[in-house]
Amino acid sequence: MTITHHSQTLVAVLVLLCAWVAPASGQDVTGLQVTASSSQPDTVTLSLEALDTLEQAAFTTTTIWTDGETRFSGVPLKALLAHLGAQGRSVEMVALNDYAVTMPIAELEDGAPIVATRMNGETMSVRDKGPYWVVFPYDSNPKYSTETTYSRSIWQLNRLKVID
Repeated sequence: MTITHHSQTLVAVLVLLCAWVAPASGQDVTGLQVTASSSQPDTVTLSLEALDTLEQAAFTTTTIWTDGETRFSGVPLKALLAHLGAQGRSVEMVALNDYAVTMPIAELEDGAPIVATRMNGETMSVRDKGPYWVVFPYDSNPKYSTETTYSRSIWQLNRLKVID
């Protein structure tokens, strides 16, 4: 009888864990969905492998969310949007939990921010702010150590939408 009770408890814990990790909206956890134009609302889903074929950037920085220096690598957001022919004034970035923040495209720089696909050389799990995290080189310039920049540093990123 104890085995049955333990089995039921284990199943209940696993179900709760899956419900917590999986997005409520049924969004793909591994792909990055991008809508590059509000006039042509086609959405493409880019896999990690597809993102790896695009221009890459990397830097080491400290963050207010991690301990010590951390190396981030991934696709510069500006390069990603250019690759997709994005047309608009802003990009809305949305996380798995539907947290959203908007950034003017004019403020994107060649190397910042990046859509980080890896932290310290490893892909990121949902539990560890993955699968993708918008990251700035916070230590390289005081302009990256602002409340606005921190609010744009969205983790568990899974959707980008270019808006007018």
